[in-house]
Amino acid sequence: MKRTLIVAAVAALGANAALAQSSVTVFGRVNTSVEYQKNIAVDGKQAVLQNNASRLGFKGTEDLGGGLKADFYLEHRFNSDTGTTTGDFWSGDAWVGLSGGFGNIRAGRLTSAAYYATADWIGMHNHDTGTSEDKLYTYLSNNKNTVSYQTPNLSGFVGEFSVSAGEGVDANKVYNLAGNYDAGPLHLGVGFEKQAEFDNKQLALRAVYELGAFTFGGYYQRSDLEGAGTRNMFRLAGMYTLGASEFHVNVGRAGDWENIDNSKATQWTLAYNYNLSKRTKVYAFYTKVDNGRDFSYFGATGTNGTVLDPSSFAIGVRHNF
Repeated sequence: MKRTLIVAAVAALGANAALAQSSVTVFGRVNTSVEYQKNIAVDGKQAVLQNNASRLGFKGTEDLGGGLKADFYLEHRFNSDTGTTTGDFWSGDAWVGLSGGFGNIRAGRLTSAAYYATADWIGMHNHDTGTSEDKLYTYLSNNKNTVSYQTPNLSGFVGEFSVSAGEGVDANKVYNLAGNYDAGPLHLGVGFEKQAEFDNKQLALRAVYELGAFTFGGYYQRSDLEGAGTRNMFRLAGMYTLGASEFHVNVGRAGDWENIDNSKATQWTLAYNYNLSKRTKVYAFYTKVDNGRDFSYFGATGTNGTVLDPSSFAIGVRHNF
């Protein structure tokens, strides 16, 4: 009996040691706003409850020894206003990988590294979500069936290369190249995407600078799409913090597509955030897109196919956990 108890105790200690080398974290965000919208889902005005990219996720790491780790990440997207699933159940990132001194390798569903290095940085007021998200950025990655390599941090620089296999419904191979550089208050980024089948491509450059209570940022993007031709686009953002308050302004301008007349557009947003804690904030914003006369980047279609200019005034709460 004593021998059995000793064996059981040793086995339990071994199991606890193994568990100590692994970690799983549950995380997420619930972000919901009440909005008075014009020409967004319908032609005209309406009051709605709006989900802003709410999510539930699981991530974990296992220490394999010798500096090598196994990592995984699963992110479920849901509509906080209705409780329904947004697209596929794991419509956020969902991947498994290995990391160490060499950097990391991941395989699965991965959001564009080029987007994260550029446009995502400039959506300061609401993490580039909901009706005030960037409507003008050219996004080419299909996210699915992706293999990625990310370098270790090299004196403030981290690079990433990925390729999405051309399989299934999204049968278009996409190459993605990105780089981020951080040096104190200065943050720089570059992102490039190319769709092999159609030879569509985009290149973007981003800069953010922190100056005391002020943060300034912007990016420039050059897009080249089959049929539409080339287009230049830029976005500028500014934030001023005062205690728990944040004041935001964000303006984006897209020029005409080379082969589409009257396709230019402007998007601007004014926002105020009040941070109740590090994880919870209340906010308000007004956003509007001025579409080109013959081309709509976002919004409902008017009678007889007319192009409408969408806008929204929102009050919301965001909680991270």
